[in-house]
Amino acid sequence: MKFQTASAWLLLAASGIAHAQPSDLQRDHASILAMKGEYIVDFAFDETVLLKPGYERAPAVRSGGNEVVIVVEDSPKRIVLQHLLVDGKSGHVTKHWRQDWVYEAPNRFEFSADQTWHVRTIDPAVNAGAWTQCVYEVSDAPRYCGTGRWDYSNNVATWTSDLSWRPLPRREYTRRSDYNALAVVNRHTLTPNGWTHEQFNTKILRGADGSQQEIAREFGFNDYNRTTDVDFKPAYDYWTATADYWAKVRAHWNGFLGQAPGVHLKTKLDGMAMIIPLFTQAQDLQDGKKVNDAQIDAVFKQWVEKAPAVIP
Repeated sequence: MKFQTASAWLLLAASGIAHAQPSDLQRDHASILAMKGEYIVDFAFDETVLLKPGYERAPAVRSGGNEVVIVVEDSPKRIVLQHLLVDGKSGHVTKHWRQDWVYEAPNRFEFSADQTWHVRTIDPAVNAGAWTQCVYEVSDAPRYCGTGRWDYSNNVATWTSDLSWRPLPRREYTRRSDYNALAVVNRHTLTPNGWTHEQFNTKILRGADGSQQEIAREFGFNDYNRTTDVDFKPAYDYWTATADYWAKVRAHWNGFLGQAPGVHLKTKLDGMAMIIPLFTQAQDLQDGKKVNDAQIDAVFKQWVEKAPAVIP
């Protein structure tokens, strides 16, 4: 099953939402770093416009958690932020999603088919003065990228992406089979007590023959509010023990995502075939056991391969 490149969708975002005015590089850098910190997070997803005949609106989704955002890399044109969840009662830590920000990145990966991401050049017209944000799964597998500029109108720092493809979110893996891709515009905004992540999603069923059926639009709202009421020490301890390990995992992924053609995963959609062994290895390290590079290599050799070449 093949998907169109995201550039085919840019006209749909021509209203201006994806094209803020260029801004100072240092100001943008500070805005991205402002997302680090300790938060109580609320996640909300609501289907809005129903597009498929006879389709009934799915129930609203509500969840939340305690989440710390740690700076992993910080340079003038590249920032890596790692999210870690902490259970307020048990102190259990779950490595969550990761976001990489690159200024005027020459290329990015794009979700192009089931379990397949192709690396493509970013249109210079889109890229000038813009930051590309790429988001990764808990295993550091790719999810989606978006490119856009920071805007500071009315003294509000907001970054808005272009329209791009992403696979089904984890919250839908076990509940939905009537669509297989999302066309998404993402917006990040700094607030007095943290930041927000808005998602303008269109749920789409794509066919192997190039057919396309839009199911419904969805609005996602993730609200990050700073807190001093949660003990995040378990998260910092986890990252201290495992940061070098996850750096090696990222390096393995970069071997596929750093250049064309991209990557194809041989796992099921939930990715658990990779998540379980990688999380287990990280836990072994935290428990004082040894994990060698060959163990990481074995996971990638079993489940990861280059994406097929893109036919011109």
